[in-house]
Order: sequence, then C-alpha cells, then structure tokens
Amino acid sequence: ESLRNNFADEKALIKENRHLVGSQVAYQKIIPTIIIISRRMTKISMSSIVLLSAQMMLTPSVESFVPSHPLSMPSVLNAVNGIWNTGNDFGKGKFRFYEDLDSFMAPFPDEDRELYPEMFKFPKGVYEVRLAKPCGIIFEEVEVGKGVFVADLVEGGNAERQGIIQKGDVLVGVTAIRIAGAKWERRILPARKFGFDMVVNAIGSNEERWGCDNVVLMVERPGEANSEEVDKFLEFFEPPADTPWKLPV
Repeated sequence: ESLRNNFADEKALIKENRHLVGSQVAYQKIIPTIIIISRRMTKISMSSIVLLSAQMMLTPSVESFVPSHPLSMPSVLNAVNGIWNTGNDFGKGKFRFYEDLDSFMAPFPDEDRELYPEMFKFPKGVYEVRLAKPCGIIFEEVEVGKGVFVADLVEGGNAERQGIIQKGDVLVGVTAIRIAGAKWERRILPARKFGFDMVVNAIGSNEERWGCDNVVLMVERPGEANSEEVDKFLEFFEPPADTPWKLPV
C-alpha cells in the first residue's frame, strides 16, 4: 500500500530511470539490497516492476523489525516455545542470533535428535542460503500482499554465483532483526505469508551494526517439496504471541 501511495512522488524518477524505483516510506539511505519485483505497481510496464537498486537513496524501513522506541513488555511472559526469549531474557541466550540451522540446533541434546530427527534437517526441497547484500534476486509476489517467489536471478549477482537458489523457488523463511529496549536478536521467520513490504523490511534489517554480514533465506522448490511438510517444519520457528517477535501475518 505504501508503494502505491508513493507512486505519484516517484513518477518523474521512473520516467528517467525505469530501473530505479523507490519509496520514501520504505527507503531512506544508500544500502546494497536485492532487486524485487512487485505486481502492485500496475501503472509500470514490464509486469509491474519495482526495482530496488544499490544506486538508489534507500534503506529498508525496519519499523516492523527494528522499532525506534523500546517495546513495552509485561513483567511476566510465558513463551510457548523454549527457543524464544521473553521479558528480561530477550536478547540473551544461545538462540538470540540465527546463523544457520545446524548452529541454531546445536544446543539441543542427542536425545532430542533421536526423538525428533525431522527437526534437525530441512524437508526435501527446502534450501537454506546465506547471502551478502545485494543478493541479486528478483522476487515477484505470489499474490498481492502475500508471498514472493524467485522470478529471476541477476547475472553475476551473489545468488547466481552461489548456485543454490533457482528461478521459481518460493521464499519460506528469512532472517530479521528485532529490538526491544537496548537488546536485539536475529531470528529466522517463516515467510510464506510475507508480502512485498515485509520481505524488504526483513532483508534490510540484517545490517552490520547488528553483527550481520549476510541475510539467511530459506526457499522451497516446487516439484521437489511438499508444502504441508515444509509448513509443519516451519511451525517450530513461528514466534509465540507473548514475545516481541509476533507479527501480524
């Protein structure tokens, strides 16, 4: 919605440089970021393309993930999932920074690995990649405001050089930074329901000042993956309602 509202403001820029389209709401400074296609900008040709370039004056608005003011939190919180920190424990512990699945699951004992082996490996057809920005990925929305898939890869970009992500892959997980007061965490979040703005915000929040030299993406490959199995796997990473991480999606 923010991109549509700002279409008029960007009309002159679009005319001069079709490959540079920005939103003053979503971007404020120069950062290297991904290239994303959105179907929402129906007045732009070439399948309603919104190109986010490192040449633009932009920054991901990380309002959804990095609030500019401390969050008010109840004195007593009951996290449903033990990997989630609440109250004074937010920003502490072994699960506060997601790097990859293996390191994240390392604290669990062998007993858990024997009882729940499916939680220690990705379902068939799911791939995890760690990419420096700009990622070199062209995302297009699955439907307006819900889900993105890989429409293309930028030639010579980080994703193409890495060789894991393919055209058609569906984004099902992405790391993001969340701040509560003076504390912060980086988590992997289920992203199948994320719209364009939330994907941009999440990717952009992975900044060096929070110790991030990459962004972690999980993608599902149609034809290989069973979406029901993938969603079941991702439930483990779904933020409980009683943590600062719970999102309105």
